[in-house]
Amino acid sequence: MGDTFVRHIELLGYEKRFFPSQHYVYMFLVKWSNLSEQLVYRRFTEIYEFHKALKEMFPIESGDINPENRIIPHLPAPKWFDGQRSTQNRQGTLAEYCYALVNLPHKISRCGHVGSFFRMRPDDTSPVTDSQIKKPEVFLLPKDSKKSPTDITGPIVLQTYRVIADYEKSSRSEMALQAGELVDVVEKSESGWWFCQLKNKQGWVPAAYLEPMDGPDESEEQEPNYAGELYRVQKSYTAIEEDELTLTEGDTIEVIHKLLDGWWVIRKDEATGFYPSMYLQKSGEENIPVKSELRNRSAPPRRSTIRNAKSIHKQSRKHISQETYRRNSRRYLQSRRNATGHFQDKADAIIEEENRPRAQPAVPPRPSKDLIMTRCTESTRRKVL
Repeated sequence: MGDTFVRHIELLGYEKRFFPSQHYVYMFLVKWSNLSEQLVYRRFTEIYEFHKALKEMFPIESGDINPENRIIPHLPAPKWFDGQRSTQNRQGTLAEYCYALVNLPHKISRCGHVGSFFRMRPDDTSPVTDSQIKKPEVFLLPKDSKKSPTDITGPIVLQTYRVIADYEKSSRSEMALQAGELVDVVEKSESGWWFCQLKNKQGWVPAAYLEPMDGPDESEEQEPNYAGELYRVQKSYTAIEEDELTLTEGDTIEVIHKLLDGWWVIRKDEATGFYPSMYLQKSGEENIPVKSELRNRSAPPRRSTIRNAKSIHKQSRKHISQETYRRNSRRYLQSRRNATGHFQDKADAIIEEENRPRAQPAVPPRPSKDLIMTRCTESTRRKVL
């Protein structure tokens, strides 16, 4: 687009899509300096990754050096599992973020990173769909809820969590915690380490030591997926607890339950157990430096190892035993084998039918001389005689 830059971003609503799996995308009307307008669609995880990269590009303006110098707006980290309610509730925050973004100093708001992210992509005009799956559902932001620039005041509020037990930090990048303290979550990592701030302090803390103020955090966790997602082990780990698995770098496993504390339930052949998610990488994904650095850290504490946890949600937590994981996993594997066997038998039957020699029509016997003389024409009779 040359020297054109984004001059306005308006959130129109969100769309619920069903292919390749159910997910949500936000709809933005992007107005450019050359007076053109484009409609683009972005997942919230994409927006948050864009936000993190922007902060790295401008560390002073993001407050990494001195929090008082921060002018880049806050953006709450994505929830572990984004459902329709969280997608809908986040619209106001996202609209404020976009307004603040385009009103930052030109060196930020007009930088190539902003222009590249909001530039139209091929899938914005023709998203990948499947004719067998129902069409996307569109949810437009009500007009009365769209704030004008004069209505937007104050910073975006981060999500607040309560500390459920004392935690002593083991490195300079971490932050010590005391039970009962309230911290603001800046970034949630699936590794189980969350970046938080408390007054003028910032650092990484184990997600297992935190609980949301407004209700049990299981609402952020996905349900078990016994079909499994293929992952590759990037770092070996030797099991310490009985319900953990020992794996070697290079092993291929299936993740069947992703948990907030960074310890995922995985399946290796027919065995199931916990494994640190920070040592895993999804099959087909490229290895990025940030994840490589993260693997040099120790695995976060498991939620089950926290002693004397003063949690107001302790009684309401769901607990799935390892035996339940194994039992349901075995059932799924068996059903998959049965289905594979059924289709294989059917395919073999078709091949066998195709290869079976077909019966040839019988050759009729040659008619006798008397029959010819009786039924043939006069000219044929003369030839026979």
